[in-house]
Amino acid sequence: MKTMKAIQVKEYGDESVLNYTDVDRPEPKADEILVKVHAAAVNPVDWKIREGSFGMKLPLILGAEFAGTVEETGADIEKFKIGEAVYGKIVLGCYAEYVVVKEKDLGRKPNNLDFKNAASIPMGALTSWQAIFDAANLKSGQKILIHAASGGVGSMAVQLAKAKGAYVIGTASGRNKDFVKNLGADEFIDYTTTNFEDAVKDVDVVFDTIGGDTLKRSFQVLKKGGFLVSIAGKPSEELAKEYGVETKYISSVSNPEQLEEITKLAEENKIKTFIEHVFPLSEAKKAQKLSKERHTRGKIILVP
Repeated sequence: MKTMKAIQVKEYGDESVLNYTDVDRPEPKADEILVKVHAAAVNPVDWKIREGSFGMKLPLILGAEFAGTVEETGADIEKFKIGEAVYGKIVLGCYAEYVVVKEKDLGRKPNNLDFKNAASIPMGALTSWQAIFDAANLKSGQKILIHAASGGVGSMAVQLAKAKGAYVIGTASGRNKDFVKNLGADEFIDYTTTNFEDAVKDVDVVFDTIGGDTLKRSFQVLKKGGFLVSIAGKPSEELAKEYGVETKYISSVSNPEQLEEITKLAEENKIKTFIEHVFPLSEAKKAQKLSKERHTRGKIILVP
């Protein structure tokens, strides 16, 4: 059996449970693809899994977002060829030198991006796409409020909404104003000095990535018949009824057709990527600590 370097978790806990170690290299089944990972992104969901929030079976290898090249294909695979540059989003397994994925999890890497920048796209872009287009049905000319517009998901949502022709209002801390405006936001709200519900009224869509009190207060800014979509908590049915709006809580899934559309937008320079830190895979502890402190603006990338 061939081995590979990976970050393995054998027990739940803080960063100290992240073990940089040798594990068996996975073998692709007939309907699977072995990808050599050139870059993996660090996301908040990774350390939430590490802490035990989702009760997943141990031991496990973290990492949900990656870019790399096709190393080996199962007998049933037709779409991808060995050596092809790809990227995608899965649930686990990307903090490693190799990962096994299904065909539906993969997209063609944008030609104009290197592996590190490509790895920073799939999760934020797919989550945003499925929230604002699939769930909320955002259309050109509509007004959308996006919370945490400087974050990994929010920054993608701003760009996708603008590419659709929407009017975009983004919330973030004041230091991120120029960053969010440069993404294409029409208006910016500094949540540390302004209550967004005092500054915004009658929006068609709110995209909540924060949950809690922010989610609850978001009902106040929607017009009748508007849509509140959250990835951070289940919106209140009582408040939805009271304000006459629709709501949905979503978690994103792989979608190769959407990934292909996202690739095209990236190649048309309609999606910008922002990488704040790059660490070798062996320094995953440091990378996750930074992610949890939430002081980063762009993405954190691990390179095997």
